[in-house]
Amino acid sequence: MKKELGVMVGIFLFLAIGMHFKEWTSHPLEHLLALPHAGAYGIGMVHPLVFTLIVYGVFALGRGVVRLFTKK
Repeated sequence: MKKELGVMVGIFLFLAIGMHFKEWTSHPLEHLLALPHAGAYGIGMVHPLVFTLIVYGVFALGRGVVRLFTKK
């Protein structure tokens, strides 16, 4: 469980820094405080969680397929 939580946090940080690198390096506190007013694709302030869960689902599906074909 801790490993999976670590994977999710890693994916979240990778996506957050990758998509908003300029904001995180220049003014991170203002970027966090603007989150309730975010309008990313109509999702709003939960968009980081939604995108993290989507990417985690793709990774989990890939790991499941690999495990299916490598298990003896």
